[in-house]
Amino acid sequence: MRILNFIAGLAMLMAGTGCSDDDAVSNVNGNATAITNNMKSGTWRITNYVDSGNNETSDFTGYNFDFNDNGTLTASNGANTYSGSWLVTDSDSSDDDNDSSDIDFNLAFTAPDYFAELTDDWDVVERSGTRVVLQDVSGGNGDTDYLTFEKN
Repeated sequence: MRILNFIAGLAMLMAGTGCSDDDAVSNVNGNATAITNNMKSGTWRITNYVDSGNNETSDFTGYNFDFNDNGTLTASNGANTYSGSWLVTDSDSSDDDNDSSDIDFNLAFTAPDYFAELTDDWDVVERSGTRVVLQDVSGGNGDTDYLTFEKN
């Protein structure tokens, strides 16, 4: 049995070699610095936003998100521009809802209301060079929200 486990582990390790960070999808949270640098390169769009079971992706159709070096964030659709802030951190909290290896993707908007709904400390659950999938489990009612950014 040990040999099978070793072979399976070795196969998984070898399967991960030869892929660039831009192409590889990681279900492991990864590195906060790498995620931060990735988000700062180019503009992004929301391709999925589910709030407490309701798909609200269409609220963000046409908006391009620009993640700036100074922690500011702008979302613009050509007619409207909204400003917010962002920060990606390695969470070392021992809270029940945060594993010590979590990477938090913090977003904050104050207006309009549908952008303010994005304000949270999201957990990074998947990432690649062109896609970041975030999740948040509500402390109040236990609902799970999902947010996906894809690079333009």
